[in-house]
Amino acid sequence: MRGYKILICNKQNRTKVPTGLQLLVRRCCNAVLIEEKVKFQVELSVTFLDDAQMQELNKEYRNVDLPTDVLSFPLGEDGVYEKNLETGYAMLGDVAVSLEMAKAHAEMYAHSFEREVGFLVVHGGLHLLGYDHEKGQLDAMVMRKKEEEIMTKVGLAVHEISARGKFFRA
Repeated sequence: MRGYKILICNKQNRTKVPTGLQLLVRRCCNAVLIEEKVKFQVELSVTFLDDAQMQELNKEYRNVDLPTDVLSFPLGEDGVYEKNLETGYAMLGDVAVSLEMAKAHAEMYAHSFEREVGFLVVHGGLHLLGYDHEKGQLDAMVMRKKEEEIMTKVGLAVHEISARGKFFRA
């Protein structure tokens, strides 16, 4: 029996959370889990942070003293997850998103804030399920293809455009 529990928490006050953003985050998380054929009951959390909070986490867990747009903290390995004793759901992990950076990226890439947050949530969700673009070029390509498929399914298609030889998310 499939059931997904998505916990969303806003722990920042620098960027306004627009109406409907939490619903979009749930849609993106559900799309990742459905696309990856997760057939068991799972829960995951998405937390909105600011750049300073993200920098603190990035420094603590990745030894990189810079803010970043998204961090994922998987709670399982090789398909084995701890269970929430109250719900019985498998705990996939946590995704942290910098809303400050999402806003800046949306402006830089000339698309909506919602599209950028959706992309970051999809990206983080795939990390929770074992995808890792940092393992090599092939892994990065596989993950990117999955991101594009999922973004298309939630109505936030990601297109690559070239500008002066550089590629940007549109």
